[in-house]
Amino acid sequence: MFKTSITIIFFFVCTLGFSQEIIPLDTLHWDIDARAHVLEPHMGKDAIYLQAGSITLKDANFLNGTIEYDIHLKKTRAFPAVYFRVNDSEAEQFYFRPHQSGNPDATQAIGVFKGLTAWQLYFGPKYSFPHVYNHDVWTHVKIVVEGKRAQIYLDNEEKPRLSWQLFHEPKAGKISFTGGGASGIHIANIKINNDVHDIKDFMPGKREAIDGAIAQWEVSDKFEEKLLDDSSKLESVIADRKWGKKIYLEEGVAANISRAVELGDDSSGNTVLAKITITSNNDMMRLFEFGYSDRVVAILNGKPIYKGNNRFRSRDYRYLGTIGLFDAVYLNLKKGKNTLILAVSEDFGGWLVTGKFPNPEGLKIK
Repeated sequence: MFKTSITIIFFFVCTLGFSQEIIPLDTLHWDIDARAHVLEPHMGKDAIYLQAGSITLKDANFLNGTIEYDIHLKKTRAFPAVYFRVNDSEAEQFYFRPHQSGNPDATQAIGVFKGLTAWQLYFGPKYSFPHVYNHDVWTHVKIVVEGKRAQIYLDNEEKPRLSWQLFHEPKAGKISFTGGGASGIHIANIKINNDVHDIKDFMPGKREAIDGAIAQWEVSDKFEEKLLDDSSKLESVIADRKWGKKIYLEEGVAANISRAVELGDDSSGNTVLAKITITSNNDMMRLFEFGYSDRVVAILNGKPIYKGNNRFRSRDYRYLGTIGLFDAVYLNLKKGKNTLILAVSEDFGGWLVTGKFPNPEGLKIK
């Protein structure tokens, strides 16, 4: 009994010491879920080699503080990441794109929304910064988190490389690291300090908004995309939907469907209907510019009028599928109420919808 008590006290003291000491890379402190992992010396450090998987700190309840670690980044295409404030299928995330060394999108700050990361919306200098990677040495990473703000420092630099507003309301959660896919990644010297979270020179980037973008959409429950194949059955597909969830314009650019609907839950389907009501003063033809991710069928007053594909690499091998007003259709509006529905299907990268009328005169949008 006495020995057991001593062991518990020792473990408790070690747990408190996480804020100042390197956390041992072992199964006592980490849940490891990976295709393969090896605890081994690497380039002068005690490291974990992680292939296609993750390590999650046990008993962590991280809200504010500092996360530090060393990572050896390879030249191969990979997205090694740190997740913090992990709660079920939502989290904050920062990851590297080492294969994009020197490019504007060599890095990425992002949120996880019901299991989905919407980098096709949250892109550009507000959430990324260029970095030339040295693949022959360790890269030191420090992330400072306080409230709804975060900053990242690389290689012990004095100034932050990026400051950004976090994507969720502050809520304590777990911390995880993911590896570099099939090529694997080495991580070492992980430190978590819950007591130090000083944000300095916080200057987040800015994003150019789309003037006149639709501010709110009503979205349905999800269903299988294949139900859209037979246009004669569209009426029943629409009638079978459950409604009531709302999504709102973010960044002044697009609405994030994943705020309201979970793609990867136990129910089937990868498609929702996003709906607006257009009240027109008269019968008229008006241009509607819109964007979506990944695929869309546009339906006006129950009739399909457009089908498109904006998926990653759908247009050429470098195409990212980021959101914007890249498509347009002329709407034959009748006097009174018109219902415009965009059936939006998603694979990955952001479940998104946006649109605007370049000439809204005589129209009321709900």
